[in-house]
Amino acid sequence: MKTTRIVVVGGGAGGLELVTRLGRRLGRRGKAVITLIDRNSTHIWKPLLHEVATGALDSSIDEISYQGHAGANGYRFQRGTLAGLDREARQVLLAPIHDDYGEEILPARRLDYDYLVLSLGSVSNDFGTPGVADHCHFLDSPGQAEAFRRYMLSTFLRYSDPERRQHTQLTV
Repeated sequence: MKTTRIVVVGGGAGGLELVTRLGRRLGRRGKAVITLIDRNSTHIWKPLLHEVATGALDSSIDEISYQGHAGANGYRFQRGTLAGLDREARQVLLAPIHDDYGEEILPARRLDYDYLVLSLGSVSNDFGTPGVADHCHFLDSPGQAEAFRRYMLSTFLRYSDPERRQHTQLTV
């Protein structure tokens, strides 16, 4: 009898909780192979991103390594970005992974499944409100939170000049 393959795409709060529970209940006992797919190698809980943005939290210290978490909780981790589904063949199609220099480090792959959960999460939406896309900093990822922090600190430094201070406007 073949082992059931459960694939979860998306390691946000919902996907991570699901693979953790499935891994502990089924994966550790060999009743199923649980696989988490995420484009990132680590997870940080999205409601904490405002703390990363202000510097109250260091994402490199407080993030969870999917690989380490997988080993401790009875599931497998595959880094990748969902490129498509072959529902007839019951396969997830993963895009190739490139390094910072554009070099392919993992080719496109196919992963078989018996059960598939798409837990792709959400991103901020400006609903087409004029000016939002040009003037708003969204906090959907640790990278965006860290970029906002750098922007905020450089803005404070820029306006520490007494001649610029009188023209300062900051909205949070």
